[in-house]
Amino acid sequence: MRQTLTLAAALGAFVSWTALAVAADKEVTFAYQDMMTPIRVMMESGALEKETGYTVKWVKFGGGGDVIRAMASGDIDMGEAGSSPVATAASQGLPLKLFWILDDIANAEQLVVRNDAGIKTIADLKGKTVAVPFVSTAHYQLIYALQDAGLSPNDVKMLNMRPPEIAAAWERGDVDATFIWAPVLTVAKKNGTVLVSAGDISAKGKPTFDGLVVTDEFAADNKDFMVKFVSLLAKADEAYRKDGAGWAEASPEVQAVAKWTGATPADVPAGMAAYVFPTLAEQVSPKWLGGGAAAALKSTSEFLMEQGRVTELAPDYAAFVTKEFAEAAAK
Repeated sequence: MRQTLTLAAALGAFVSWTALAVAADKEVTFAYQDMMTPIRVMMESGALEKETGYTVKWVKFGGGGDVIRAMASGDIDMGEAGSSPVATAASQGLPLKLFWILDDIANAEQLVVRNDAGIKTIADLKGKTVAVPFVSTAHYQLIYALQDAGLSPNDVKMLNMRPPEIAAAWERGDVDATFIWAPVLTVAKKNGTVLVSAGDISAKGKPTFDGLVVTDEFAADNKDFMVKFVSLLAKADEAYRKDGAGWAEASPEVQAVAKWTGATPADVPAGMAAYVFPTLAEQVSPKWLGGGAAAALKSTSEFLMEQGRVTELAPDYAAFVTKEFAEAAAK
């Protein structure tokens, strides 16, 4: 009897331990930024946690470069990063995959100059102080804009600053210009003028986007979760395309975006309207995950190499992009 009870207790302890181990495995740490996108509404709803049973740890980061470094160190399973930091990661051969286009940046990132700085053209930036998060899509676009105007990065005083730091520096009058996204962009435009946008640069063959990346290890071990996540992302984007034009300052969706990004609710509708959110069909098409994203990463990496931001190119950027989960979610 004593042996039976001991065995039963041991078995019960083993079952409990196994259950705890399984529960512990169902965790994901996600790095997000302050871009105003429909994923914020999904984050606020708790839908991902409810439909997958996973514990999701949402951690806010100031820039895509920081996100990539955290993923490389093993602190983050997946996160948001612009095409420039993703290109940098791919060039370094980091074991991760781009699996979703969070947004086509379009006009959501712009080069703004202070109205009192005496700057009328990009060429007038010579000798001026410009703030931008280094290795971000905005940084990539800024360097291209300078070159297109006949300037080199050395012709301006370029400061590497995270968005909150740029906002504070702008308010103090410490910088003459910034290439940045909302909500800092919205603040800068109140007493600044836009010289060029990401959309203008994209039209010249230099497209940029924000994407979601995941470590190879997490993606391989959590495929069902990945498909469900992508399905929810697609639903969130579709809801915005359908009803977003009617989202007002007091609507729960706008309040959710403001809460997670730190933006003022009144600025959210215009901030979101500046982006383009690809449909699920567009995600898997040749324009994005089916080839276009890899081409953009290659082009961005070549440009970054010219600027000394990466030391070598990857042999195949398509190896760092997957449409597996988007295709499964579309079935």
